[in-house]
Amino acid sequence: MGADTINHFIEYLTWDEVARRIAADSPAILPIGAAAKQHGFHLPLNADRVQAEWFAARLAERIDALIWPTVTYGYYPAFVDYAGSASLSCATFEAVIHEIAAGILGSGCRALFVLDTGISTLAPAERALSRLDGNAVCHLRLYHGPRYGRAAEALREQSHGSHADEIETSLMLAIAPDLVDMARAEASPALTHEVSGRLTPTDPRSPNYSRSGSYGDPTLATRAKGEVLLAALLEDLHEQAQVFLGDHDAAGRGVSS
Repeated sequence: MGADTINHFIEYLTWDEVARRIAADSPAILPIGAAAKQHGFHLPLNADRVQAEWFAARLAERIDALIWPTVTYGYYPAFVDYAGSASLSCATFEAVIHEIAAGILGSGCRALFVLDTGISTLAPAERALSRLDGNAVCHLRLYHGPRYGRAAEALREQSHGSHADEIETSLMLAIAPDLVDMARAEASPALTHEVSGRLTPTDPRSPNYSRSGSYGDPTLATRAKGEVLLAALLEDLHEQAQVFLGDHDAAGRGVSS
């Protein structure tokens, strides 16, 4: 991480420098990314955190934002049968996000982007943020942008997947290849039908059985796919942020459409 990137993370700054940046109207970014959540045999438990901080850093460079420490514990009930995986209750996670976000806005930040890498975290985070000033908070759902959706659809070869799969592993190969052990990548069994709920490493009869913890086929991942996906994701994030900041500034000036 270079010096220019580090200067966006408040944990590396002094409090008075943070105060000066807030007074100069720097927006805030709060990443949500698990650091204790299984990602198959081939990815580390902090894969979500790695992705969240990578995207937060690149977005911060584009909009000159301050990045608050990543929320590394969250609501991840689907993975708790795998060693090292932790999940808060839904209510606790919602309360944590609300209190942190309220504190950031209370410090004087004009705008807050909550950058969410999860799936199960989306609904409770949305509820938490809905109780705050909607003109000051933007919930960035990392994988919901149109460019990313088109890129993923064009590149995807796996029949199913959503976790430590072809897509996520491709992203990690582009972001942090040293953390990926492709020799240990293992596809989850082919689905006869999809059932929501907890993955299991021990019950082969379950439709959610996955010995490795992957859900999809990470063996199909490549760094080239990841680079295309990263470019699409960054453009989606930047566009969402620019639109939100433009609307936020217009609202502050009392401009109506």
